[in-house]
Amino acid sequence: MDDTARSPGRNARHPALSELLIRIATDESRDRVSVADLLACAGNRAFGPLLFVFALPNAIPTPPGTSAALGLPLVILAGQFLYGRKTPWLPRIITERSIARSDFAALLHRISPTLRRTESVLRPRLPMLVSRLARRLLGLLVLLLAIILFLPIPFGNMLPAIAICVIALSLIEHDGLFVALGASLGVLSVLFVWGALLTLLRVALAAIDHVAVFGA
Repeated sequence: MDDTARSPGRNARHPALSELLIRIATDESRDRVSVADLLACAGNRAFGPLLFVFALPNAIPTPPGTSAALGLPLVILAGQFLYGRKTPWLPRIITERSIARSDFAALLHRISPTLRRTESVLRPRLPMLVSRLARRLLGLLVLLLAIILFLPIPFGNMLPAIAICVIALSLIEHDGLFVALGASLGVLSVLFVWGALLTLLRVALAAIDHVAVFGA
């Protein structure tokens, strides 16, 4: 991901992600917003914005099934990021997906204050944490988090989604400090989900033993 760091002197050439999304949401020439539209508008920063956009709905309360629908594109993107691909690719069946511009604008209205506050503290720092090697390691973590999102794990989507959002924003702005924060959240997410799965397994085994004992 060759995202260029945003600094006061570069804002005109590389607008913040919030500005990019607002520009799309307020474009009255379109009735719907598709994944292809986001790809085109993001340009050479497409990995960061797309990871953020696909992870975001899982970070807030959404209808059941959202994680399964958005998890697969995240897995595809994370795999390409891990491989080191410069420009993201998504199959046509995904790029043609769209939502009404009004719904997109409503979602953006909910998250834009938090997004703007986060962007205001992001800045290029700790470059070793956004180096090529560091990005490959982050790609592996994001891929694991995306797989967790894709799987139907109860209560297993919100924390991984938040971690991916933080990592995506940090990479867009080359902020190694927030990369570390996002990676820490990601590791905690994996440990939390692993613990939840072990607990569910123990409960299931205990239920089986109970049925076996009283059914004998």
